[in-house]
Amino acid sequence: MSWEVVIGIEIHVQLRTERKLFCANRVAFGDAPNTHVCPVCLGLPGALPTLNPEAVRLALRTALAVECTVHERSVWARKNYFYPDLPKGYQITQFEEPLATDGRVVFDVDGAERSVRIRRIHMEEDAGKLVHDRFPGVSAVDLNRAGTPLVEIVTEPDLRSPAQTRAFLAALKQILEYVDVSDCNMEEGSLRADANVSLRPSGSETLGTKTEIKNVNSFSGIERALEIEIERQRGVLEAGGSIDQQTLLWDDHRGAVRPMRSKEESHDYRYFPDPDLPTLRITPDTVARARSALPELPRARRARFVTEHGLSEYDAGVLTQTAATAGYFEAVAGGIADAKTAANWVMGPVLALMNERKEDATGFAVGAPRLVALLTLLREGVVSDGAAKKVLGLLATEDADPREIVEREGLVQVRDTGQLDAWVAEVMEANPDEVQRYRDGETRILGFLMGRVMAASRGKADPRQVNELLRSALES
Repeated sequence: MSWEVVIGIEIHVQLRTERKLFCANRVAFGDAPNTHVCPVCLGLPGALPTLNPEAVRLALRTALAVECTVHERSVWARKNYFYPDLPKGYQITQFEEPLATDGRVVFDVDGAERSVRIRRIHMEEDAGKLVHDRFPGVSAVDLNRAGTPLVEIVTEPDLRSPAQTRAFLAALKQILEYVDVSDCNMEEGSLRADANVSLRPSGSETLGTKTEIKNVNSFSGIERALEIEIERQRGVLEAGGSIDQQTLLWDDHRGAVRPMRSKEESHDYRYFPDPDLPTLRITPDTVARARSALPELPRARRARFVTEHGLSEYDAGVLTQTAATAGYFEAVAGGIADAKTAANWVMGPVLALMNERKEDATGFAVGAPRLVALLTLLREGVVSDGAAKKVLGLLATEDADPREIVEREGLVQVRDTGQLDAWVAEVMEANPDEVQRYRDGETRILGFLMGRVMAASRGKADPRQVNELLRSALES
């Protein structure tokens, strides 16, 4: 039998706030356990939550970035369950009346455009964290994370393969980074995704029984975990068995999924409105202001780079991977009035140097104005391409003007015809056999002779002039 894969994703995004969702404690990753707690996030009797307005602003921004309809009214609810990292015995979230619904994310995969519908976005607080490796034989609880503001983004079951799922998550992460609502650091838990997957006979409209995969901390891990779970379900179904609805844990070291518990339904959590928090109301004016404050999003910026700057789809995609890189490129392109040269340098030497120094465009040591100054020297013929790359590396280590470095390092390009003719004559005299081979029709030897002239000049000769003078001399 032919099977169709059906996948939906639930994404938890930690909002980029300084304080927790319902108290004034700091949100800080990696600090000593239980140092950012208070009666509110410890769930002590009589402690009342107070909503952080910055979290609401970022949640609203998230919803609008994925084209959701934001509701004027949303309601806080208590999700009741017992676990050691949840001291209150319930999580404050939104259930029947969420912040926003009916959005979408458009992305590309395998050369085609696809769209995933967003069912809902709601706000909620995070739980604490169990620590299993601190004390032998026991687990400890760190409640620093308890109360951290999250949005949960729930998709419709629109994905049909692990590869599509990975591409969707990458596109969503890029959008979230562009609108600056989260750092999306999966290793620190700022972005967590759970995948619901089922199989059904091809052509069927009825959904199969789903399993949920948790505990995955990378997009490649999600793709691999889905591949393994799909094969497991296919094997069970083709053997005549049935799928149990359950939650599975991904074991990254073993490359396997294992059962965690039976999958809960909403009634298991006994949701009810939180009596300590009033209804959240967001006016149309607030929504309009938030929408107008959104930056240009990745797909729109990529399309503009193609039409406005004349770049290829590939180049535009590389340059818009992050908002910082895109902004850096545009600053350079505007400074030298040459988008193609700017694109070649940013995608080539600049990104290579950023990777080497483990920096990004936000904090790159060579700001756009200094790169513009360097490329201006290159365009004016003051330095060669090779010398300019050397200067770029020096600019990253010192706060100096490019021209100062060029003059100090003796990298000014020689364009004096008399000196260039002398180097050409010197090389031709030292390589008579190669000169004769060129004159006999082996024109590719020109590259070798060019290299000899550049070596003789210690890289200072203008290669375009050398090429012209060398050709002229060889053909005379």
